[in-house]
Amino acid sequence: MEASIRIDLDKCEGCGDCVPVCPFDAIEIVDEKARINEGCNLCSACEAVCKSGAITIEVGVTREVSGEKDAYQGVWVFAEQRDSHVLGVAYELASEGRKLADALGTELSVVCFGEAVKDAKHLMAYGADKVYLCESPLFAHPKDDVYARELVKLINVHRPEILLAGATSLGRSLMPRVAAILKTGLTADCTGLEIDQENRLLLQTRPAFGGNIMATIICPQKRPQMATVRPRAFKRAEPNPGRKGEILLVDLEKEAITSQTKLLNFVQDLTQKVKLEDADIIVSGGRGLGKAENFQLIEELAEVLGAAVGASRPVVEEGWMPYSHQVGQTGKTVSPKLYIACGISGSVQHLAGMQTSEVIVAINIDPDAPIFDVATYGIVGDLFEVVPALTAQLKKTRD
Repeated sequence: MEASIRIDLDKCEGCGDCVPVCPFDAIEIVDEKARINEGCNLCSACEAVCKSGAITIEVGVTREVSGEKDAYQGVWVFAEQRDSHVLGVAYELASEGRKLADALGTELSVVCFGEAVKDAKHLMAYGADKVYLCESPLFAHPKDDVYARELVKLINVHRPEILLAGATSLGRSLMPRVAAILKTGLTADCTGLEIDQENRLLLQTRPAFGGNIMATIICPQKRPQMATVRPRAFKRAEPNPGRKGEILLVDLEKEAITSQTKLLNFVQDLTQKVKLEDADIIVSGGRGLGKAENFQLIEELAEVLGAAVGASRPVVEEGWMPYSHQVGQTGKTVSPKLYIACGISGSVQHLAGMQTSEVIVAINIDPDAPIFDVATYGIVGDLFEVVPALTAQLKKTRD
């Protein structure tokens, strides 16, 4: 696909609305008309705000499709495992993948690499028609170079039209390798997936430009269409234990499997008593805490609730909490039953990571803080008074 931007000078009114929205400073007003320089990245932000319709982005197909698209059928999900157990994000993707497969009238298949994977059969209860199970001691620990080569072999044989994976540390390193080998597109960190049934296209939506806009991306010319999805971006469906499917054991050429890396040790993050991804309740602290020592207030409230401890990006950048606790666009996406935000103003980046929580409680001294726009319940007050009082009351209730 090639694209170009065009300004109809007869329509352009020189209003200047397009200038401030350009994230690349590629637009200026010259002689009362908009001019675009070589800095333009064709993001279409200017086209969206142009009231006169003077700005248009023209897209044209300039190359042939690689292979016959009709030869690619089926939706695939890559199921990541750890310690022989399938991770929760795989069930979330299977639930969403089932919807996509139904919209296309095709099968949903799941691919899992591991050693003695114990719960692969559970994937069928979440919508999988087939589970391609690749088991070997060589797959006991994730190695993205080995996984990539073997996954590409399977794709070349079975030709799925869509491939989804979790935007985990493994998914973010594995899927770009696979996409590069297959010479197809990849959209990272998606928060929305839909099907354009007329063209059999996967509509992949993700935050862009710091979360200020949502971009919907398509891959019309190559297959498979690939996307990584943030954990907790989609709800896990209710399992159907009676649902039938089949597990297909993949015969591997084990002697041909080699890796350029060697795992020396796996170190668990001991700072997380409860993992953010699995938590039903999360208590998060922000810059309003003032200093690292005050995070003890958050930890005490979390302990009473049996909750995980989260943090905003400024807190992590200041070194008050490890990155593994960061919630937001550049951290983890969470969707607990209860999210308590203490001293967090609510930037768009943070909201992108927690606004799907079932109940949000915001505690902030600023009544105009953006966090109150998404909060179920808001407490305008000094967190140094509110949080200890809440903790004390909860302790009394528990005792």
